[in-house]
Amino acid sequence: MKKLGIVLLACITALNLWAEEFKIGKFTFEIGTPTTVELVGADKDITNVFLIEKIDYKGNSYTLTSIGALAFEGCKSLTSITIPNSVTSIGGGAFAVCKSLKSITIPNSVTSIGEYAFSGCSSLKSITIPNSVTSIGSSAFMGCSALTSPIYNMHCFAYMPTSYSGAYTIPNGIKQIAGWAFAGCYSLKSVTIPNSVTSIGNYAFWGCSSLTSVTIPNSETSIGEEAFPSRTQIIRQ
Repeated sequence: MKKLGIVLLACITALNLWAEEFKIGKFTFEIGTPTTVELVGADKDITNVFLIEKIDYKGNSYTLTSIGALAFEGCKSLTSITIPNSVTSIGGGAFAVCKSLKSITIPNSVTSIGEYAFSGCSSLKSITIPNSVTSIGSSAFMGCSALTSPIYNMHCFAYMPTSYSGAYTIPNGIKQIAGWAFAGCYSLKSVTIPNSVTSIGNYAFWGCSSLTSVTIPNSETSIGEEAFPSRTQIIRQ
């Protein structure tokens, strides 16, 4: 029993260590495993950020593998950021309301972008989403009013600028349409969805009041809650 107690104590100590938060300069990190950390917070006055792959703390070297939920939320002076190739995920709301952020390149190491990740980034004019990203959450780019081109990769269609008008054909090969992807496209009149698409997220076409028809392939398997306006004609082929 004594040996068991020692083992349990060691496990609890290790878990507490891995969950430890620490601050270096203007950034707060949380230890996730014995070798990795997540960036969980940043001072609101930061401007230009160059993140590095290795973070040293108390004699240990950790690899930065993720940018946590709300990590940079509300950093209104942030204009640019470089993300290292060690990062595999960007959490929900990570850059929400970073109103001065103009451009960002997502490295090929990233596989997921959380919901609302860049929502409210009203100065964001360009962003590159590599094909390594297989999951993009709902409303990831909602309120990015400076974007003038659709945001998508081979896995997911994430955002259509609200100024788009007329007909649109989603590129073949895309597998998902994220929730709220076309929300607020009031002048969008018709959409053709390719056979490659297997899911359409909740409220994907919310507020598309001019949308009269959507052509959906018979291969379509999942349509989210209130994905289309009630008066839109759904054509399957």
